[in-house]
Amino acid sequence: MGERHHQLCISRRGLLVGASVLAGSLALPGMAGADSKFPLPTGPDLTVLITGDAGTGEAGQRAVATAAKRICQAEGVSLAVGLGDNIYEDGAESADDDEFATKFEQPNAGIDVPWLMVLGNHDCSGTFPGSGGNPSKGDHEVAYHQRSRRWYMPARYYQVALPAAGAPLVEFFALDTVPVSSTVLQTDPHYRWDGPYMRQQRLWLDRALTASRATWKIVLTHHPYRNNGKHGNAGAYDGVTIGDYMSGRHLQELFEEVVCGRADYILSGHDHTLQILDTAGTARGTQQIVCGASAKPNGGSSLVTNPAFWQDFSSLGFMIAKIRRNTVTLDAYTVDPANGTALPAFTHVRQR
Repeated sequence: MGERHHQLCISRRGLLVGASVLAGSLALPGMAGADSKFPLPTGPDLTVLITGDAGTGEAGQRAVATAAKRICQAEGVSLAVGLGDNIYEDGAESADDDEFATKFEQPNAGIDVPWLMVLGNHDCSGTFPGSGGNPSKGDHEVAYHQRSRRWYMPARYYQVALPAAGAPLVEFFALDTVPVSSTVLQTDPHYRWDGPYMRQQRLWLDRALTASRATWKIVLTHHPYRNNGKHGNAGAYDGVTIGDYMSGRHLQELFEEVVCGRADYILSGHDHTLQILDTAGTARGTQQIVCGASAKPNGGSSLVTNPAFWQDFSSLGFMIAKIRRNTVTLDAYTVDPANGTALPAFTHVRQR
């Protein structure tokens, strides 16, 4: 009973925190060291580092972080995004797990900005690493928000509008896609695909997107809606088209019924690739970006089913988003793992 109460409080807190973060600031009662966190940016323009599937603590992650650090300094990056699988292979065991240091803080030292983080399947591992079968394990990453200057995950799902003053330039909506994309059945009724947690999250997202006054609306997820890498599209992940979990069919429904036509971008990881897809025409204006190659390369595997402006299925890398009032410019970089050098690979500009 005590554990269930804790999980319900965390879920309700997701709704409450969304309101406090909406203004571009965090006001969490009792948060230790709140004043010491790297501040959310306040300027009229925003330049953002995008990474995903980074949390190995190994050479690949460190090479990408080294390369990204140089670009961040040159471009004036003031915010970063981590698109899940933050702690490989099976997530954190507590909010004090030393893997937060070895797989996040130490590799990213010098990229001293807030990092908006989302949960991935490896962060919520059950019996098998990466299964997503124990969503409650993600609560350790929410709790770590109170212990880190750069890690921003005030709830399992949340929103951040920037800047705080005036009409926001951009609003980020960070989702928890694990309960509807696990490779095993969810045995806890709270986290079933049709359970209270996903119903609450859907209601929050629907209301938040409706209420948003931001020029640009960006949804952050681990699992992608559209994807030309080996995991494939939501609704047919890894070739599975039946069942309520592994296929991701209920996540596909969430994207198509709540997100598409209302958000400008979906930024996702999960596939260890770099993709700037051309989905706006078929997704009512919503463009899918996949950026999950920040530690582990894919090896070249692909299932190309969606039109793309550019994609790379074998390199390590990251992206930089330059968000301005009338344009978003996405710069994709590949990284030489031998020397941590960033190589400009592709630039895509989207006009408002």
